[in-house]
Amino acid sequence: MADEIPFDRTLDTAPGRVERVAPGVRRILAPNPGPFTFTGTCTYVIGEGRVAILDPGPDDPAHLSALLDAVRGETVAHILVTHTHRDHSTAAVAIRDKTAGKVLAEGPHRAARPLHRGETNPVEAGADRDFKPDHRLRDGDAVEGPGYVLEAIATPGHTANHLAFALRGADCLFSGDHVMAWSTSVVAPPDGAMGDYMASLEKLRARSETFYLPGHGPPVRNAPDFVDRFIAHRNAREAAILRRLERGETDIPSLVQAIYIGLDQRLHRAAALTTLAHLENLVERGRAATEGAPVLTGRYRLSR
Repeated sequence: MADEIPFDRTLDTAPGRVERVAPGVRRILAPNPGPFTFTGTCTYVIGEGRVAILDPGPDDPAHLSALLDAVRGETVAHILVTHTHRDHSTAAVAIRDKTAGKVLAEGPHRAARPLHRGETNPVEAGADRDFKPDHRLRDGDAVEGPGYVLEAIATPGHTANHLAFALRGADCLFSGDHVMAWSTSVVAPPDGAMGDYMASLEKLRARSETFYLPGHGPPVRNAPDFVDRFIAHRNAREAAILRRLERGETDIPSLVQAIYIGLDQRLHRAAALTTLAHLENLVERGRAATEGAPVLTGRYRLSR
């Protein structure tokens, strides 16, 4: 099903290089490539003179140095964080200490739901539990500087506290990890929730921006069509799960093997967690059933 989405995996840049990617927007790539971060985290500098830094990235000395060099002679007024995964947020404290900019985000890291009895959080290592913003943003809040206004857009799903930011008057939206050109987003319970993720996709589809700058990878162009394809992809994934459940009770490893054909072994855990997110959503909607709460080790069947 991945071939239904016109992924773009061409990002010809090097870590630390400052590139202008839109009017009034500069990008600096962090040196943290990997199976979930692609070529690394994209940090953005918005404005000139009195600027905002969006997604400061990992607390990496080389990235911090490159970022501070990029804004040398300017005032950092705002440090915006789309969500509290460590590859996006952990450099915020160091940048605040060096620049006196204020850290703005939806809030500290939190899960979309409580842990079930006996369950551990499989994505705990990626969470920035120490993160505390100086000011909490709500849906629709505006962050302003000379020549720019950024509108906070609540987009939970990948994490419960995920925000996107629209650059007003510029047809540009910073989509964090919610919509990326290189890959679909991992939705991993308990931190993420598929119902929230789908609702956030619908929310972005209703907006007018056509150009997205994501947290990893190249820009998303013709964004409304791209979001439509993401929604169709998730609906098709759900339909595939339901077709498999029609054949009888099954577990998550069997579903991953049947649905994610040819998947990189490094991504099997992520696929299992996203499958769990789909199953949680199906159980909530009364389409699927399991004994007790939906968990990775559970067995699932169609509801009757």
